[in-house]
Amino acid sequence: MSAPTRTAGTEADTSASPAPGPTPAPVLSVSPVVLPAPGRAVDLEIRVSAPVTGGELPVILLSHGQGHSNHLSSLNGYAPLANFWAAHGFVVIQPTHLSSSTLNLPPNTPGAPLYWRSRAEDMTRILDGLDAVEAAVPQLLGRLDRDRVAVAGHSMGGHTASLLLGARLTDPDDGTEVNLTEPRIRAGILLAAPGRGGDALTETMATRLPFLSTTDFSGMATPALVVAGDKDASTHLTVRGPGWHADPYSLSPGPKSLLTLFGAEHGLGGVSGYDVGETTDESPERVAALQRLTWAYLRSTLYPGDPAWQTARDALAAGTGPLGRIESK
Repeated sequence: MSAPTRTAGTEADTSASPAPGPTPAPVLSVSPVVLPAPGRAVDLEIRVSAPVTGGELPVILLSHGQGHSNHLSSLNGYAPLANFWAAHGFVVIQPTHLSSSTLNLPPNTPGAPLYWRSRAEDMTRILDGLDAVEAAVPQLLGRLDRDRVAVAGHSMGGHTASLLLGARLTDPDDGTEVNLTEPRIRAGILLAAPGRGGDALTETMATRLPFLSTTDFSGMATPALVVAGDKDASTHLTVRGPGWHADPYSLSPGPKSLLTLFGAEHGLGGVSGYDVGETTDESPERVAALQRLTWAYLRSTLYPGDPAWQTARDALAAGTGPLGRIESK
């Protein structure tokens, strides 16, 4: 899902950001790591980023969105998030989904243009292939905590993440209900993800992307943090306005949290890359807050009893001009 050309500049910092996590570590990033993918249009290329030291490292699968910049919708995007998470103790694995413009696949490739099913299957393929990942990046050998896995995604990547967390849809090609829930995933981050379908979609999108029409969040039971910008109207997709991006929170069972970012549009301040042209709401302060809040949420969800999430929530609420608000259920 794309965003228009940037029209706004950097905002001044008038708020209190959540307290940072531990001191960042140097990061090792390796790409492309190629996983054989029989039956897929091309083999699966991934980027693996990790702290250079430490063991029992939890894993984040990070799904890219769509956009005008060719390489952001690939393993080369989302550096503000991937670098921060890796520097603070996670192994971040980023696939290049078939929807990436870097692959330049023919428009008649099965699943085009957004490959909603293949995107989710990419993540399961990665989890099935962690031995191969470790073999390709020997510095990681024996350092992964495979019992602590999370998924994160922005925009169309948020849709991918929601399917892995338990959301369902009806396949527009054959009318069957699709269940791509991945039980090995224990937590999720949905960033500006699509909401429900039906009459919430514009007529154009309901026709062009019919898989969005039947999204059902009632079975999305895995814990997740839903992030929505209160200025993210996404008028090319929905007639509902910014509240549409909160649907994965309001229409799913708990435990869930909703982070509403004040003044944020679809780029949430610039999460898809550094100095990205299609970011309409560029704000380094907002991105910094989002880095720390998402890290804290995953830390406390994957390690019950860890105080990071509560500490970050308290810090967000403490300022005279906070960047957003959080609610939970």
